[in-house]
Amino acid sequence: MDAVTSSPRRWWALIAIVLSVLTVGFDTTILNVALPTLATALNAGSDDLQWIVNAYVLVFAGLLLPMGALGDRYGRKRLLMTGLLLFAGSSLIAVFASSAGQVIAARALMGVGGAILTPLTMAVLPVMFEPHERGKAISLLTMGMGIGLPLGPIIGGYLLEHFWWGSIFVINVPVALIALVAVGLLVPESRAATPKRVDLLGAGLSTLGLVGLVYGVIEAPTRGWTDARVLATLVGGAVLLAIFALVERRLAQPMIDLRLFRMPRFAWGTAAGTLASFALFGVLFILPQYLQAVRGNDALGVGLRLLPLIGGLFVGAPLGERIAHLTVTRLPVAAGLLLGAAGLGLGARTDVGTGYGYVALWLALTGFGVGMALTPAMDAVLGSLPRDEAGSGTAITMTLRQVGGALGVALLGSLTAAVYRDRLDTAPAAAKESISAAVAIAGRTGDQVLAATARAGFLDAMTAVMLVCAGIAVVGAVLVALFLPGAQPVAGAKESVDELTRVA
Repeated sequence: MDAVTSSPRRWWALIAIVLSVLTVGFDTTILNVALPTLATALNAGSDDLQWIVNAYVLVFAGLLLPMGALGDRYGRKRLLMTGLLLFAGSSLIAVFASSAGQVIAARALMGVGGAILTPLTMAVLPVMFEPHERGKAISLLTMGMGIGLPLGPIIGGYLLEHFWWGSIFVINVPVALIALVAVGLLVPESRAATPKRVDLLGAGLSTLGLVGLVYGVIEAPTRGWTDARVLATLVGGAVLLAIFALVERRLAQPMIDLRLFRMPRFAWGTAAGTLASFALFGVLFILPQYLQAVRGNDALGVGLRLLPLIGGLFVGAPLGERIAHLTVTRLPVAAGLLLGAAGLGLGARTDVGTGYGYVALWLALTGFGVGMALTPAMDAVLGSLPRDEAGSGTAITMTLRQVGGALGVALLGSLTAAVYRDRLDTAPAAAKESISAAVAIAGRTGDQVLAATARAGFLDAMTAVMLVCAGIAVVGAVLVALFLPGAQPVAGAKESVDELTRVA
């Protein structure tokens, strides 16, 4: 045990890391609440609003892989502090922006900061904690990520009600600066013992490929999956990523060691984490629309009503870590996915007359299951990585989770639109665009039949989304039970990678 992993300061350092992920966590949900206000204040059209959201997502997804590798080479603490500075600085730019274009540019810079913070906050944990404590650290980090989900609408709703629109970006600055000071004082520096050279070709291919793929996924629900631009970006992104994989396999020192996927705990831990995140993305995609348009809650009310989901996550995450420590990893991961599927299945039974108590019950069960699965799954991933690969290896996992989540939301969005429009086949065209549009039209015209039809149609779409997410979670539980090894090999991750080198 070294001085870092035996120092009590490591738990205070973990609080600094949790602050870092919290900075990123509630920023996105705050923005979603603020879009109508930004449209009025900045005279922003629908395309501007879309790019205010997408500029962050595209830059974030595109840079995850190279940022993880750069942290391994140049120092994870140093890059974490850079990411926090970027996030605080770009938030200040957004505060004083006078046009939608300036906000879009600021959001793109925030995406760079987010791409640095997301993999490296997880990558520093193996340096700070021994294996028997790592699961507890991951569960606390998972809870930190989760608490940002309801905080966004709650804080955003309060700020917009009492202050001007720029206040939604001001809130990022003190949180990021406190995290910056805490990271600087408490988090130890770490980097690869044998740094790899900078792989510019790999960084370029992966960035362009991920940006193309994610852009196509974002545009597909609006333009249609057969649209020429959507197909071109999806195919182009996939081709570039395939070339990236081929190039990386032939390099002596690749940016991303794809042989990691030959390690069952890394591969299936990553798969389980992606599937657990997919279940969470499914709920977060559909539920705010239900709470706002069907139940009539405002943004603040939506945030408050998401709290049972986070409460379940808070209980499930440490319990999953504890069960994995006492038994085998696959048990809490598979059980968590099954419990999450059960919660989603109960959610599929929600109808117009369902009270919030029932909704809170299945939300709590879903959050509990996701938390129970996610913590030991991520511990399996980190336990498989040698310290030299902590940043790049974690970046692979986080990239798959983010891209899988974006793809899931796009597919679920298309499914929602298809079911909803099918149920409103005789309604006015404008009402078919969204449940919010239909409710607004019904409010202006007094057409209660349209309002009832739209709510019923949306609930049918919500049922379909919940059942798809539940089915995917069940499939994930079966695969994890069959293929995720029970425990990290005694020889350790470094020896596992060395063995892969000899095999290759």
